Amino acid sequence: MTNGDETQPLETIGLDPLNDEFPLSLLQLGKLVDVPKGFDELKEYGDLQGLEKQLKTSVTNGLPLEQNSTEQARIQKYSTNVLPPPPHQSVWSMVLEALSDHILILLIVAAVVSIVLGAIPYTSHDPKTGWIDGVAILIAVVIVVSVTTLNDYKNQARFRELNEKASDKQVKAIRGGEQCQISIFDVRVGDVIILDTGDIICADGVFIEGHSLRCDESSITGESDPIKKGHITENMDPFLISGSLAIEGMGKMLVTAVGVNSFNGKTMMSLRVESEDTPLQKKLEHLAGNIGKFGLSAAVLLLLIAIPKYFIEKKVDDIPITNSAASDIVKLVIGSITIVVVAVPEGLPLAVTMALAYGMMKMYKENNLVRHLASCETMGSATTICSDKTGTLTQNVMTVVTGTICGLFPEVDDRFKQSLTPEVNKTLCEGIAVNSNAYEGLSSKGKMEFIGSKTECALLNFTKFLGDDYSETRKRITVHQLFPFSSARKRMSCLVQQGTVNRLYSKGASEIILGQCDRFLNQQGQVQQLTAEDKVRFEEAINTFATDALRTIGLAYNDLPADVTQYQEAPEHNLIFIGIVGIKDPLRPEVPGAVAKCKDAGITVRMVTGDNIVTARNIAKNCGILTEGGLCMEGPKFRELPQEEMDAILPKLQVLARSSPTDKQLLVGRLKDLGEVVAVTGDGTNDGPALKLANVGFSMGIAGTEVAIAASDVVLLDDNFASIVRAVLWGRNIYDAICKFLQFQLTVNVVAVTIAFIGTLSGKGESPLTAVQLLWVNLIMDTLAALALATEPPTPDLLDRPPNGKDAPLITRSMWRNIIGHSALQLAILFTLLYQGHHIYDHFYTKPGAIEIDSVHHYTIVFNTFVFLQLFNEINARVLGNKLNCFRGFFHNPIFSIVMLFTLGVQIIFVTFGSTATSTTQLQIQEWAACVITGAIALPFGALIRMIPIREPVPKKSKPKVSEAVYTPPPPVESQPPTQSYIPLNSGANVSLSNSESTTPTPTSTTKLIESTENSNNNTSEQKELINNETENENVVVSRTNVGKGWQIVRQTHKKIQVVNAFKTFNAGDLVDVVRRPTRNSLMLPKND
Repeated sequence: MTNGDETQPLETIGLDPLNDEFPLSLLQLGKLVDVPKGFDELKEYGDLQGLEKQLKTSVTNGLPLEQNSTEQARIQKYSTNVLPPPPHQSVWSMVLEALSDHILILLIVAAVVSIVLGAIPYTSHDPKTGWIDGVAILIAVVIVVSVTTLNDYKNQARFRELNEKASDKQVKAIRGGEQCQISIFDVRVGDVIILDTGDIICADGVFIEGHSLRCDESSITGESDPIKKGHITENMDPFLISGSLAIEGMGKMLVTAVGVNSFNGKTMMSLRVESEDTPLQKKLEHLAGNIGKFGLSAAVLLLLIAIPKYFIEKKVDDIPITNSAASDIVKLVIGSITIVVVAVPEGLPLAVTMALAYGMMKMYKENNLVRHLASCETMGSATTICSDKTGTLTQNVMTVVTGTICGLFPEVDDRFKQSLTPEVNKTLCEGIAVNSNAYEGLSSKGKMEFIGSKTECALLNFTKFLGDDYSETRKRITVHQLFPFSSARKRMSCLVQQGTVNRLYSKGASEIILGQCDRFLNQQGQVQQLTAEDKVRFEEAINTFATDALRTIGLAYNDLPADVTQYQEAPEHNLIFIGIVGIKDPLRPEVPGAVAKCKDAGITVRMVTGDNIVTARNIAKNCGILTEGGLCMEGPKFRELPQEEMDAILPKLQVLARSSPTDKQLLVGRLKDLGEVVAVTGDGTNDGPALKLANVGFSMGIAGTEVAIAASDVVLLDDNFASIVRAVLWGRNIYDAICKFLQFQLTVNVVAVTIAFIGTLSGKGESPLTAVQLLWVNLIMDTLAALALATEPPTPDLLDRPPNGKDAPLITRSMWRNIIGHSALQLAILFTLLYQGHHIYDHFYTKPGAIEIDSVHHYTIVFNTFVFLQLFNEINARVLGNKLNCFRGFFHNPIFSIVMLFTLGVQIIFVTFGSTATSTTQLQIQEWAACVITGAIALPFGALIRMIPIREPVPKKSKPKVSEAVYTPPPPVESQPPTQSYIPLNSGANVSLSNSESTTPTPTSTTKLIESTENSNNNTSEQKELINNETENENVVVSRTNVGKGWQIVRQTHKKIQVVNAFKTFNAGDLVDVVRRPTRNSLMLPKND
C-alpha cells in the first residue's frame, strides 16, 4: 500500500521536515480518525484553528482556486484523492491462463510427440517433412491463444475505463471563498467540503460547522447509533471518517487525509477482490461443461474403436506393423484430442464477456453507466419499471409560475410583486433564503448557476425575481438550528434569530404544511385566524395547481421564545401560513414515446412519487402511464392494505402518490414476490433499500445522492426515463447476441464432431478434417464468431415482444429447430461429398477420376465446403425465432462484415498456400465456385426452416410468497357507528375487498345519491342516480375499485367476503344501502339481484 512501507517513516515522506511547509505528517493526521479516535491529538495540534494554520488553508474560504507552489507541495506530501487502480492482469498471465486449459495442454504434448516421431528415420514419414504436422498444430495453438489473449486484454481495458468513470463524482467544496463543484478526485488535504444528507464522506476530516449533522459509522466503528458531529469544545465527536454516511443534517468539514492515506482508502486497498461471473456466464459455463463432456466421451469412444480397428485391419490385410504404427497412433490421439478442443465451446463465456463489454460501452454513450454486469442481462427480462417523477419523467427544470400568497391568486409577474406588501415580501424571501441548502456557484461545467435541490433552486430564483439577494439575507440572519427535509416528514424547517424572538420557517408539501397551521397572513400582511372556510379555500387552490400538474410547496412560519435555541424535535405546529407556490416542471418530450415503447415491450410502467395525488395523476396521464382502468393510490393507504387486497390491486396500480421510500420498498417487494422482474429508479438516501431490493436499481447521476448511486446497478447519467428504455433494449440485445452465438456454435459442434468421428472410423483410419483444420474451424466458431455476433447492434423490434422469462431456457424451441435443421443439412452435404464427391466432381473435368477418393484433394474440397457452410450459416445466425430476413441491418455492424471478410481471406490463404502444413492442396476456380455455391445453400434453407411455425411457451410467474418487505398492518381499530355520507364515485380511494376478513357492514337509513363518473372515452361526465333501500336477505357488497369499468361485486356471508363476479355495471335506479366501515372507505350494498 502506498505510503505504508514500515522501513520508511511516514514523517519523512514529502519535503524535509526541517523546512517543511506542512509540519503535520501523514502519520500524525492519520491518528485523528484511527480507532480510538484522536481527541488528544486534535487538542495537541491546536484544535481546528491549529489544523487550519498548519495545513495552510482557511476554514472560511477554503483552498485557493489557482495552483501555486504551495499547492504542488501539498499534493507532493499528502497525495491525491485517487486510489491506484487494481493491479491489472498482465499479457503474460493472460497467455498462461489461455494455455492452462487441460485439453489444449494434451494437444501440445501430442503435437510435440508428432514432431519427434516425424523426425525419426525408419518411419513412414520423410524426416525432412515429418515434423510439419506437429509444428502446424503448435502454430495453430499459438494463434488461438494469441487471439484469446488479445480479446481478454481489450475487454479488461474497457471494464477498467468504465470503472474509472463510475468512481468519478462531483462534491461540493469552497475554493477561493466561493462554493463550487469539484471532482472527487480533485479533493485535497486542506479543502473545505460541504456535506448534505445522503453524502458518503469522500475523505477524512474534522467538523467545522453544521446543523444536526449525524453520521452512520456502524461499518467502521461498530457503533449502531448515528453519531452527532460537533466541536470538541462542546464534548462532541468532530471527526468525519471517509466511507461513512451523512444520514441527517448538513455541515462543513476540513479535509485531513485523502486517497490511500484516508481510513476508507486503506480499507478499500486491503479488500480488493476479483469480480464474480454474472448469472448468464455461470449458466453458459455449465452448458459448456456438459458439451465438453459429450466431446470427451466421443473422443474416448473414437480411440477405443479406432485403435483396435487399426491393428485388426493390419492383421486382416496381412500388413506388417512397422515403426510407422506409432506415428499413426499419435495421429489418432491428436485427432481425438482435437475433437475435444472443437467440442468444448470455450467461446460461450468469451461471447458473454464480449457482449457485456461492448454493450456496456454503448450503454455508457447512451447515458447508462453500468455498475454491476449482471444488470445488463437482467434488464432484458424486466417486466415492470417503478419510476420516480421529478427529473426522470420531467425535465427537473423547475420554475415558480403561480401561487397564492396571503390569500391572493395572481400569476407570477410584475403585478405579483406589486401586490405584496414590503413586510410580506421580506418574510417570504427570508423564509426561502435561510430555510434552504441550495446556493449559487460554479457548476461542474464552469457556469454560475443555482446548485442543490431543484425545488430549492426554483424558490431561490423566485426570491431573485422578487428583488431579494439570498446571500445577503443569509449573512444577515443567524441560524440556530436546522431541521432537514426527509421523505418521511416531507418538510424542512430552520430556527433563526429574529429581533427579540426566534422564528421558525417551514416549507414542504403544501397540504402537510397547511395542516400544521392555525393562522395565516391576510392580504394586508396581518396574522389572522385560519377558519375552516379559509382552509377549504387554500385546499381548493392546492387542487387547482395540482390539476395543472404543478408541484405545490407550502410556506409558513412561527415566532417562538428567544430563550430556546435548540429543540429535540422541530416545533412545527400552530404555524402561520404564508401561502402556496406552484412550481412547473415540464414533462420530458421523449417520455410519452418511451412509455409507449415499454407497453409494446410488455413492460408495465408505474410512477412512484412524493407529489400529491392530483399532480401525480395529471402527470401520469400526460406521459401515458395512467391508462383506462388504471389505479392511483396514496402511499399511506397503500401500506395499510392487507396483503391479499394489495396483491389484488397491484396489477392495475399505476400511480403511487405521496409515497415514502418505505412504500417504494414495499411495492418492489410485493411485485417481486408476485413473479415480476422489477426495475426501480431512486435518487434519495432512503431509496437505497428499494434500489437494493429491486432486480435492477437505477440511480440518478445528476440528482442522486451517493448512497443511492452506491446501492444501484445502473447510473442514469442524464436522469432520463428514456435512457431506461435504452437499457432494456440493450439488455435484450445482449441476451439475443448470446443466443445467436449459441445456435451457431452448437451447429458447428455437432457437425465437426460427427464428421471427425464417423469419417475416422469409415475412411482410411484418420479424420477427413485434420487437427490443424479443426483448430482453424475452432478459431472461426469461437473467437471470430463471438466477435461478430456479440457486437450486433440492437434493433427497434426487440421492444415489440414480451420480456424474456427469468427462468427461460437458454436454447429455445426455435433455436433447437435451427440447430437441428442446419446440422442435418450440413451433415447430408458433407457425407455426400465424403463418399460420393469424387463422382460428383468428375463432371467438372474432361477426364474421369481426376479426384481420387480419400486423397488430399478430395478432403480439401470437403474441408473448404465445410468452412463455407459455417460462413453462410453465421449470416443465418443473425436472426432468432421466425424472422426471415437475415440480411436486415447487415451493414450496420461493420465488425461483422470485417470478420466475414477476414475469415474468407484467411481461408483462401489457408487452402491455397497451406500445402503440407494444413493438409490442403490448391483448388481450381470451378472447385472454389462449387464450394461457395454449396455453402450458400444454407441461406435459402435457413429461410425455409424458419417458416416452420414454432410457438415458444409463455413464461409462468412464480406464486406469491410472503415477502420480508411486506408492511405488517396495525391491529384493527374498534368499530365506530356507521355514518351517512356523499360518496364520490371516482374518488379512487376504495379498493377490492376480495377474500379479506372484515367486520360486518351495517346498513344506514335509506338515502338518494347523485354521483358523477368520468367517461374515459369522451372525457364527459355522466350522472348516475342510485336509489337505495334496506336489504332483506343476504347482502351483496359493492366496492368501487378503479380496476376497470363498473363495480366489483363481492358477496358477504358471515364475516368473510368472497368475489362473485367482477365489473358488473349498475344503472340508474338500482337500490343500494350506504354504509361506512370503520377502517375502510364507504361501501354500497345493493339489493339482491
